[in-house]
Amino acid sequence: MKIALIGYGKMGKQIEEIAKTLGHEIVLRITSSNKSDFIPEYLSKADVAIEFTRPEAAYENIIKCFDSNVPVVTGTTGWYNRLDDIKKYCTIKNGSLLYASNFSIGVNIFFEINKRLSQLMSAHNHYKIKITEEHHTQKLDKPSGTAITLAEGIIDFNKNFNQWSLFEDKENVIPIESIRKDDVVGTHVISYTSDEDDLTISHKAFIRAGFAKGAVIAAEWLQNKKGIFTMSDVLK
Repeated sequence: MKIALIGYGKMGKQIEEIAKTLGHEIVLRITSSNKSDFIPEYLSKADVAIEFTRPEAAYENIIKCFDSNVPVVTGTTGWYNRLDDIKKYCTIKNGSLLYASNFSIGVNIFFEINKRLSQLMSAHNHYKIKITEEHHTQKLDKPSGTAITLAEGIIDFNKNFNQWSLFEDKENVIPIESIRKDDVVGTHVISYTSDEDDLTISHKAFIRAGFAKGAVIAAEWLQNKKGIFTMSDVLK
């Protein structure tokens, strides 16, 4: 498989390392210093693009991949307010997109555990809920896309909550605390606390390799498919 890397920071380099060990070839690397190479002539040489950049750049990057008829896997978060527009354009261009707030296989299993727990806790509204996420200081978005996905998973299955907030802790709202520390890859904790006890589930990443490997697995899975997909589709 020939891969174009859109974004060549820490994650891009990790993806390259894993992709090569799996026998894939990197045919294009786009950084802030060679944006002039981000054109159909070069991009179309790839079987798939893997995009990890910044929230303000992701939308246009994905559009460029559609215009070049190249399937795209994106792990950038913070741009989902334009997801409906992307989906419409993907349909128009008969394109392929796989997006995820987190590509770690462990995290995506954690998402499913979170949904099931939310169902079970829906009948027990005396528990207060809280999501805490910790990441390295270079992470730009707050809260993390993974924390938002967890919150939305709870809202979908628990009738006691209808929104999340980064700062508020009030009825029907899931509070999310975002912590930034040096050398923290990524930790997410969901706690349900009552006067009697505390129930907590968590996921802690040790290295970025889990995210990178999941992104490559997603790119392999996306081959010869058309439409919009998530890691839930890959796990199935």
